[in-house]
Amino acid sequence: MNEKSLMMAKLAIEALEDKKAEDIKVIDISEVSVIADYFIIAGGSNPSQIQALCDNVDEKLGKAGFPAKQTEGYDAANWVLLDFGDIIVHIFDKENRLLYDLERIWRDGKQLDLEELA
Repeated sequence: MNEKSLMMAKLAIEALEDKKAEDIKVIDISEVSVIADYFIIAGGSNPSQIQALCDNVDEKLGKAGFPAKQTEGYDAANWVLLDFGDIIVHIFDKENRLLYDLERIWRDGKQLDLEELA
């Protein structure tokens, strides 16, 4: 298990929890994909909250020396992807989270318990 990825994931989860993200899920995809070690999936209730979640994750990881490599979907704020290299954070509104169902698509990865990461 990559220590750096794990630390990044923990910081992202803290940042999401700080802004009351809904239904945070962490999927370890390190053994099924080369694109990242972890997918972190969370929900927001409206565009303003989704952007606040993104800003907080971006700020917290940036301060720790992990700037985002790429951000997509911020303006529309219905599905925002924050790519930090080792981890990818997806923040959805309810409708798009159900529609895209990343948890099902990436079911070959190992879903982690948030308490395990703490």
